[in-house]
Amino acid sequence: MPQNSFKAGILGTGSFLPENRLTNADLEKMVDTSDEWIVSRTGIRERRIADASMTTSYMATEAAKKALIDANISAKDIDLIIIATVVPDMNFPSTACIVQANIGADNAAAFDIEVGCSGFIYGLSIAKQFIENGTYKNILVVAADTLSKITNWEDRNTCVLFGDGAGAAIVGPVENGYGILDTYIGADGKGGKHLYMPAGGSRMPASEDSVKNKLHTIHMEGQEVFKFAVKVMNTATIEILDKCGLKPDDIDIFIPHQANIRIIEAGMKRLKLTNEKVFINLDKYGNMSAASVAVALDEASKEGMVKKDNIILMVAFGAGLTWGSTVIKWNK
Repeated sequence: MPQNSFKAGILGTGSFLPENRLTNADLEKMVDTSDEWIVSRTGIRERRIADASMTTSYMATEAAKKALIDANISAKDIDLIIIATVVPDMNFPSTACIVQANIGADNAAAFDIEVGCSGFIYGLSIAKQFIENGTYKNILVVAADTLSKITNWEDRNTCVLFGDGAGAAIVGPVENGYGILDTYIGADGKGGKHLYMPAGGSRMPASEDSVKNKLHTIHMEGQEVFKFAVKVMNTATIEILDKCGLKPDDIDIFIPHQANIRIIEAGMKRLKLTNEKVFINLDKYGNMSAASVAVALDEASKEGMVKKDNIILMVAFGAGLTWGSTVIKWNK
């Protein structure tokens, strides 16, 4: 194709969610909490939980298969696989390599990125560059996490928040004027101490004490993360709209990270968006890390909420601390 005659866009999407549901009523039997407390502070009513044998790569594979079908292409057509996860099957090989083998994408390069809940936006940003500079034609971006496997189920402040799931997108060339108009990504490593898993790496290798003290689970300073999220939701939104030369009124669909209903409502208020323009599935799935925005995009598309020519704004934030936003003119 001639230079600049096309943009990178999303050719197909897919998602996978475990069947097991963990409701707030179930959590009331596990820790000192209540349905009223969880709903009023988070908006979450239930979440999906992978069983003991279900891996992150399994969920990613199932989501990828659905995205390939939706895009009407073969796994052999995939040139690159990017998996965003903080709960890989193992430290190495990468989950992307495992998924490559699972789907038979023999012609694809493959790697993982670890950006917390911002992972899907980061993945789209990377894929956009490779497509638009002509390096690759079809890229599979998957966001998948089994957060239940690194959750401390005795910590009522964190165990009510998280769920498992996977979302996928095939990124490829689309007609100029459509697709991923731009992306904005960032990080503030000084805030990493507010959301992290202490053990399991070179700083604190696994030991009897690290396991006994539950150091292989999510540790979070909720108030600090909340303040960061509210602030960065606004900043990331303003930055990406400015880059695209758009105003809040131009947004047709807003798909925010599904972390907390109060954060989402704060974003809606700043953008002056009505409920009809905002996609929320937080109540059903909780916070699925990077998979949250990916699953929401797939569901919004499948439910007919997203239509051709719609302007979609997606924003996410997560461990690192990191953030990302993107604007897409839907081409499907």
